[in-house]
Amino acid sequence: MRHGETIANAERNISGWTDVPLTPRGEQQARYVRRWLEGIEFDSVWSSDLVRAVTTARIAHGEPRTDERLREMHFGEIEGRHFEEIDPHYKTTLLEFDDFNAPGGETMGEFRKRLLDFIGDLPPGRHLLFTHGGVIRILARDRGDDRFVSNGGLVILDWNARKLLEVREIEGIPSTPPPA
Repeated sequence: MRHGETIANAERNISGWTDVPLTPRGEQQARYVRRWLEGIEFDSVWSSDLVRAVTTARIAHGEPRTDERLREMHFGEIEGRHFEEIDPHYKTTLLEFDDFNAPGGETMGEFRKRLLDFIGDLPPGRHLLFTHGGVIRILARDRGDDRFVSNGGLVILDWNARKLLEVREIEGIPSTPPPA
């Protein structure tokens, strides 16, 4: 699951490893997802160690184990900047998601390796991960579906069968207006 909305998301700022909290809308998204998860048994529940993912996990399911390998990509020099303010080259390669290398941050290869190392350490079973948009995109791409998932979105993957099974998106929760 992708964490709920943050002020950085609402304002279109790149947050990466910056630890930003959920907005009230983000908390509402997590409560909404709780209904999807009720009654489902998981062998483990994990979260990125960043507050937006941990808070989402606590609201949507309960206390997770945390692992920093589930963090979003480290965006280096462009963290905290508005998406429209970054160099057009970086915008284009970030959206394409293939050869993006964050200036002063992670390369796409480093990012992917850390995620796949985490997945490789999981035992067989059903695992629930509370994480970030870039993480989900990497994992979905590895299963043949290049997809951006909005805040509070849920992606169900069968890792062994190498398939994306389902995507659930939340609709109808009003956006949080940016602070004045």
